[in-house]
Amino acid sequence: MRGSTGFILLLLLTAAAAANPVPGDGVPAKTSIIFTTLGRPDYAFDIFTLPLTPGSLPDPNDEVRLTDGYSVNFNGHFPSSSLLASVLPQHHPRRHELIRSKASPRSPSPAREVVYVTERNGTSAVFYDAVFDFDGAVDEGSSSGRRAALETPVRVQVPLLVGGGGDGKDGISMKDRPSLVGTKLVYVSTHEDTGVPRTSWAAVYLTELTNGFTRRLTPPGVADFSPSVSPSGAWTAVASYGVKGWTGEVEELSTDIYVFLTKDGSGRVKVVEHGGWPCWMDDKTLFFHRRGEDGWWSVYKATLPVSGQLSTEVVVTQRITPPGIHAFTPATSPGKNKFIAVATRRPDSSFRHIEVFDLEKFEFKELTRLVSPHVHHFNPFISPDSAYIGYHKCRGGDHERLSRSPHMFLENVRSPMSEVSIFRIDGSFPSFSPEGNRIAYVDFPGVYVVNRDGTNRRQVYKETAFSTSWDPVRKGVVYTSTGPTFAAERAKVDVISIHVDDVDELAVKKLTTNGKNNAFPSPSADGKWIVFRSGRTGNKNLYIMDAVKGEEGGLQRLTDGPWTDTMCSWSPDGEWIAFASDRENPGSGSFELFLIHPNGTGLRKLIQSGSLGRANHPCFSPDGKSIVFTSDYAGISAEPISNSHHYQPYGEIFTIKLDGSDLKRLTHNSFEDGTPAWGPAFRGTADVDWPDFNTWCSFEDCHWLNTYPSLSSAKVQCGA
Repeated sequence: MRGSTGFILLLLLTAAAAANPVPGDGVPAKTSIIFTTLGRPDYAFDIFTLPLTPGSLPDPNDEVRLTDGYSVNFNGHFPSSSLLASVLPQHHPRRHELIRSKASPRSPSPAREVVYVTERNGTSAVFYDAVFDFDGAVDEGSSSGRRAALETPVRVQVPLLVGGGGDGKDGISMKDRPSLVGTKLVYVSTHEDTGVPRTSWAAVYLTELTNGFTRRLTPPGVADFSPSVSPSGAWTAVASYGVKGWTGEVEELSTDIYVFLTKDGSGRVKVVEHGGWPCWMDDKTLFFHRRGEDGWWSVYKATLPVSGQLSTEVVVTQRITPPGIHAFTPATSPGKNKFIAVATRRPDSSFRHIEVFDLEKFEFKELTRLVSPHVHHFNPFISPDSAYIGYHKCRGGDHERLSRSPHMFLENVRSPMSEVSIFRIDGSFPSFSPEGNRIAYVDFPGVYVVNRDGTNRRQVYKETAFSTSWDPVRKGVVYTSTGPTFAAERAKVDVISIHVDDVDELAVKKLTTNGKNNAFPSPSADGKWIVFRSGRTGNKNLYIMDAVKGEEGGLQRLTDGPWTDTMCSWSPDGEWIAFASDRENPGSGSFELFLIHPNGTGLRKLIQSGSLGRANHPCFSPDGKSIVFTSDYAGISAEPISNSHHYQPYGEIFTIKLDGSDLKRLTHNSFEDGTPAWGPAFRGTADVDWPDFNTWCSFEDCHWLNTYPSLSSAKVQCGA
């Protein structure tokens, strides 16, 4: 590091502020981690259904909600036969209640059954819901013939998979796209670490529900997505990388379609080059989606040969849906060859909707836009008798929203570490106060401070800002950077301090004055110095300045090079500064984590992200022995087109020790998790709800669907 010897000595002498103490007998202190997930607090998803009545258009009154109106429920599947006898034991209280009902003197038969992915109690699971519709039932004890009290639908919920679903050590994983073959459940899970940086943990498993026996169907070293089981149950199709691996795509994955025997994963063969989200019509006919050369997302049909060896050379592929409408995530009804269901984005709509596509007339029939025109609808699925279509969307109704569906400020996420509680926060760039009783965060465009129980929320800065950190000594002082995000080196961004307990406007103080992209401030343990990144010399490097006087009180350059060093964090004991850098491949967008002493010595890499990987936003644990960060180390977990928009759908939260050991994955989902912070106080696993909120389901559809290619160059004859 350049600068005077006195400045260096001062840094070393003042670096000994105590970290959060560790209790005796080697028992680690209990702490909390918070992070943000793009849009996730607004995902009030439920599974809904509409009737597919020939010759008639759907009515809003026809729509029925199948799931609980409380959890985040999505990616459903109608089983081909009733599961009730298999998954609902005789002693289950709901079964007895239904059997005792005058409306059903015999064993009940559900009107609707659905298997789906749900996020509740801080983890992903697969649930089975049976909905019993007693509409029209008559109370046998009434001479007047009035309807029974059990007229409203009754729902039975049974968890089929909770936790790892297989051999996961901590029982935590993401689940996706479940399908049923009798009592055999086929699904995606992320509970097995590949051991290789930047490779997806997503793999397909089969669990026998009667005894819990689980078999991995995906070969080692391979990532499989979006499984679909054929009508006979013999075959499963997946979108897969094979052995080529993920290269960083966040729009359309470069997957191919593979099929294999459902019973054990054998007989695996690639049948389609370039495709995703497969769905069987019959055991020889697959539908899938891909983005065509003309830029339009369309659904394609693959016809497999009746006999002989399978390969891409003998499979006939044809485009089904025409250019001019984005169509994706197809669904079929086994044995019914006249139509498919798709999700669409039309040029005249800002919302994703479900439509039926007639395979004989090659015409679309709109469904959900006629019922809920200004709501996104995702990932259709069709009942075995082709009478109903299912999908997930945000639940509606003011009474239902306010009484049953809390909008969470802090949502507990199941933790693989007993001594650390983990929460998703409804905000960005959070940080804990030194005592752990308050949280600062960004809710664009301003900076807010709130008690950790969600009370006393106040905006302390109105302008656009990003990153927050608390002064460890000067009570109530928060540092942030104000100005445009993701900007060039010379963009007007400056570091400021905010005295959040001072109502005087002078409580905001500008610490940098040149506006050359000064950002990500982090104070030393004694509160005297701040490390930050700056583009003042044409490259984004790290600097240290006086925490009170700013750059006018002393400025020293910590790193120097034609690369980007950024997102810095000063350790609680003052010994280390962690930061993200692309110095090994400048300008590539690939970031690794590094450590450096405040005097500029000891530079070393903490983790290898993998080829063109990303590891960002490091933050020290209160004892200074570990770091929490966000990374694409586990690759991507699902097809991004099946979700709402996430800039980085590969982001997950990890921890690692300072010697590079004990890497732990904390979150498992297909969303964008980022900007984690590690606080000194442990908070129990209870969620914290906002008492009032103004937004609901205010997320965006995938941004790349907003682009509609020109039709002039499209010369595709569909169905030919």
